[in-house]
Parts: sequence; structure tokens; C-alpha cells
Amino acid sequence: MATKKTVRDIEVEGKRVLVRVDFNVPLDRTTGVITDNSRIRATLPTIKYLIDHKARVILCSHLGRPDGRVVEALRMAPVAEQLSQLINLPVSTVPDCIGPEVERAAGSLNNGDILLLENLRFHTGEEANDSSFAQALARLADIYVDDAFGTAHRAHASTVGVAKYLPAVAGFLMEKELEALSSILTNPEHPFSALLGGAKVSDKIDLMQNIFDEVDLLLVGGGMAATFLKVQGYEVGLSLVEADKQDLAHQILKTAEKNGVSLLLPTDAMVSDSISPQAAGEVVSIADIPPNKYLADIGPQTIELFSQQIRQCRTVFWNGPMGVYEIPQFARGTRVLVELLANLKATTIIGGGSTAEIVEEMKLTDKMTHVSTGGGASLRFLEGKSLPGVDVLLDKEQ
Repeated sequence: MATKKTVRDIEVEGKRVLVRVDFNVPLDRTTGVITDNSRIRATLPTIKYLIDHKARVILCSHLGRPDGRVVEALRMAPVAEQLSQLINLPVSTVPDCIGPEVERAAGSLNNGDILLLENLRFHTGEEANDSSFAQALARLADIYVDDAFGTAHRAHASTVGVAKYLPAVAGFLMEKELEALSSILTNPEHPFSALLGGAKVSDKIDLMQNIFDEVDLLLVGGGMAATFLKVQGYEVGLSLVEADKQDLAHQILKTAEKNGVSLLLPTDAMVSDSISPQAAGEVVSIADIPPNKYLADIGPQTIELFSQQIRQCRTVFWNGPMGVYEIPQFARGTRVLVELLANLKATTIIGGGSTAEIVEEMKLTDKMTHVSTGGGASLRFLEGKSLPGVDVLLDKEQ
């Protein structure tokens, strides 16, 4: 990350600064109330820095999936209100994100003012990375700052296109994300373990292959464990097995062995007739999974096994729940391990998406070293792939 310029590296006083933030916050469908403001809080250091340095701040974000249409329930006004309360300053809004009226509003800002544009995805040009839409956004400002790590893996007009027309640098959240995730790939303190769960092996294969050179221990739970167990000859009942990924799973097991990486799978599991809130679960050994049941969570023996291993680690990366976390009776494996990570004297880095939501819901965010704000972006970065929204930012020497 040291190679990319940040807001510290440019003069912002008196300048109109277009800041791409990720204010795609969860809303209560009936009331429209924001149910989790952590993404807004995450951008406050950048916004405060710009205000303290007398910039004129123009914020832009998407919210939900309006698919290029104006959807009243997805307007940015509630976000502006929430931001105003958090930062204790007025935040003005406009009825669109481009056009003459918006240009007038941006042009009349004073030093230290904050303007939040309307939902970018009300225009099809945003997701299409349309050059005329990107130019219309660029006309609002003198400088572009990307502080939306959660959208950095997408080549949209507001993440990539606008950087062709304005000097582009990283915000503090973007910087923090890239530094935390880079540390896993280049300089983790050992022993280093990756705790991986979630539904599919296919979501994590590239990640596993990319961290083999650094990781000492891979702990695999969640639905994705079924494919690995199947490859080892176990009955996995009605659980999802990705038939086209069995060869890759087999290859990963062999590579782990060759590289001296311990790859641990569940030794027992909570199984159930169905994955529903009414379903009852029973604990069985991995060797005794009935053919008519689903794997719903890791079992108590596995929780203890994984816990023992994690306690010995100096760095832990976690992505993906250990079971069907949304259903309380199948959430124990995930909850116990999250609490363990929160109390661990080690570097703990949490992947974004549902993984970050679980930590936030358990009110343990502050206990972790770093909780990523980007699910897809953090996975892509740890897979060793480039992020379009990062590639377009100015290098330090430019």
C-alpha cells in the first residue's frame, strides 16, 4: 500500500474533493431505518481529515440494487441524516448525482462543507462504467478520493472511470484495508492460521492456493467442508457437494501435505433433517453422517479441536461461518470461535461480507485487529488478484 498516494500526499485546502464511499448500509424494509451504520463510521477518519484541512467534501455512494431506476426507498437522505449525527455537522443532499443542479450545489460549497450526492446506481452509467457518466461526476470536483474498499473489485464509473479525469488517491479506510490484508500475504507473524467456512469450496479455492506459501494451518468448516469430506470417502448426506470441484479439493489436500500445512476438517458435526428454524439437530461423528441429513454446524469435538489450534497462533484470518449461522441452533460453532478470536492475544483479521456482519452483530468488532468492510474485495485481494479501484490510484512517485 505504501506505493499508492493517500489524501495525506495532496493539497486539499479550498479544493472540491469527490470521495467515493461505501454507504451501502442495511435498511429495515418496513421503516427504512439504517440497521447497521458501521460502514458510515468506517469513513469518518477520511471525512474529518478533509474537513480539518479545509476541503469542500462531495460524497458519493450506491445503495442497494435499483438497476438504473429511481427507487424512492433507496434514496440517500437517511444516510445523510445518520452521517450528520455521527460527525455532528450538517450534511446537505441533492436530488441527483450529476447534472447542472448538482454542479451548482458542488460549486457553491464553502471550505468544510459536506454534500452527499444521490444514489449513483439510479443511473445505468454507473455499473456500465460509462465514460460520459464518469465525466459528469468528475466535473463536480478537483480531486478524487477512493475510500470504498468494498467496491474496489468492481470497475464502475465512480471507482475506475472518474480516475481518468481527476487526480486519484486513497482515503484512510482504503489504506487501512490494504495494509491489513497485505500483512497476511507478505509478513504474517507465525504460526498463521486461516479459518475458512461458508457454503462453497469454489468461493475459497483461489484464496487457499494463494496463501499456501504463508499459512501454517487451514481449518475448514461450514458447508464447504462437505466437498473435502466427500473426497476423503465420507458420507455427507444431503449436503451440497460441488462435483466439479472435487478434483481441486483433492489437489488442495495434497498441496497442503506437500507444503507442510496442516489442513483440519471437522471430526464431528451437527446434522439435521432440514435447514429451517424449526429443525432439530443431533451431533454425530463424521464417520456416521446419515445419508438423509444435512451438515448444519461443526460439532463440539471439532469446536474444541479448532480452538486448541487457534490458541497457539499469532495471526488468524477468518472468512465464512462454521454452520448455518442464521439459525440459532446451528450457530454455536461460529459463535464460540468468534468469541475465542476476540479474546486472542494475536493479530485477528476478519474477511468482510457476512463474516464481518456476524462480528458486528456480536458487538466484537473493537476486539479484532481488523474487520474488513469488503467481502468480495477482500477475497479477491487475498486471492492475489488486482482490484480495479486500487489500480487506478496514483502511485507515490507520480
